[in-house]
Amino acid sequence: MTGEPRSTREVALGTAAGFFAFGFGSGLAPKSPGTAGTLAAIPVAVVLKLLPVSVFWPLLVLSFLAGIWLCGVTSDRLGQHDPGGIVWDEMVAYWFVVAFVPLHWAWLAAAFILFRLFDILKPWPIRRVEKRFGGGLGIMLDDIVAALYALLILRLAAYLLQSM
Repeated sequence: MTGEPRSTREVALGTAAGFFAFGFGSGLAPKSPGTAGTLAAIPVAVVLKLLPVSVFWPLLVLSFLAGIWLCGVTSDRLGQHDPGGIVWDEMVAYWFVVAFVPLHWAWLAAAFILFRLFDILKPWPIRRVEKRFGGGLGIMLDDIVAALYALLILRLAAYLLQSM
């Protein structure tokens, strides 16, 4: 990490990278910033789902790649690795899950609950991924792995519902 650590609020609201990394300010929530960031991601997810797939996927990939830089530079400015207020990773991971489910409130809610559950519990290999890659890439990848766990359960649920 480089530079002199700065105050969280200063970085989150005073820099463009911080503003995005802190989920448009949602990561400043005093309790459960990851949950607040994922909640803030829901309206964006709805808008993304309304876009043609040919637009949605490039935006999602761009959001992930930008997140590597946003999260890395913001954590460096704060002098911490993966501070809880950095929630861009949760937002992008939630959008990833939503890419594979129908645009319906029940699926969006299930995606939210399952993603948050796996992001909080961090079953193997989530912690290992974050430590292995470090920096902005590690911050982004561990949430994508949590999203994959959520997606696995959601796809199983979709399969079971179709076979009824």
